[in-house]
Amino acid sequence: MNGKNNIAIGFLTMGLFMFYGFLLIYLRDFAPGKEAWVNSYSIGKHFEARLAHVHGNLFAFLNILIGYLLLRFQAQLPNVKTISILALVGLLMPIGILSEVYLGLPPFFVLIGAIAMTISVIWLGISFLKINNLNNIK
Repeated sequence: MNGKNNIAIGFLTMGLFMFYGFLLIYLRDFAPGKEAWVNSYSIGKHFEARLAHVHGNLFAFLNILIGYLLLRFQAQLPNVKTISILALVGLLMPIGILSEVYLGLPPFFVLIGAIAMTISVIWLGISFLKINNLNNIK
């Protein structure tokens, strides 16, 4: 876990949430009963579905970026494996939103994922601050 999995899983997750975006377009523009879906734009399942779509792509992109940085600077950064795992666990956040919408599950995965991603991003930021001379890294 030095960042490669973050990049691969990030791209795969982004692709899945992009396909999910096509489903949302279908529900908005083509599905039977689309008027009810459009009328609930900012409330209920419609809002939660859009929230999952946006956060799924954001967290996928963050995994790609974090993975690249961990691979590129793994010799200078401490705790690469832990940061990598936390970023991957962060993907539970948008998956948790979908599990709430479609399965009625409680928001445990949302909270776990959001906390894990936040910790990974802050930890990586602090780790970069502690690198003394980033200019000499090839």
